[in-house]
Amino acid sequence: MDRPRADARRQFARYLANGIAATAAHYSVLVFLLEVVGVPSAGAANFAAAVVGITVSFLGSRYFVFEAGDGDWSGQLWRFVLIYAMLAVLHAGVLFVWTDRLGYDFRIGFLIATGLQVMISFVANRTLVFAP
Repeated sequence: MDRPRADARRQFARYLANGIAATAAHYSVLVFLLEVVGVPSAGAANFAAAVVGITVSFLGSRYFVFEAGDGDWSGQLWRFVLIYAMLAVLHAGVLFVWTDRLGYDFRIGFLIATGLQVMISFVANRTLVFAP
């Protein structure tokens, strides 16, 4: 196997591991806010939980996935935050429509929104945020 392909596969595997950790943090906060705190809107609770997931994702992406720890962290951070702010709005919007408007289970809406986020974020991080 050629070196660039092997590097891309390794990077994608790390991206998935980092994504699982960030999603677990995001989901845990979402469930806590909805089921323990009693936040009445799944969309609002999801938006708050996204902040936690985004923080975990940035740190993991910078130091573990893309190994860009020696890059300009402030530039990376601003690009990352901009992309994830848009993704958080998308994620919250999906849950708002799916759960608050259509009345479906928030867990399924979370999976749908997360699937969209995974596809968009890998490409954006690789090409716009942590590109060498």
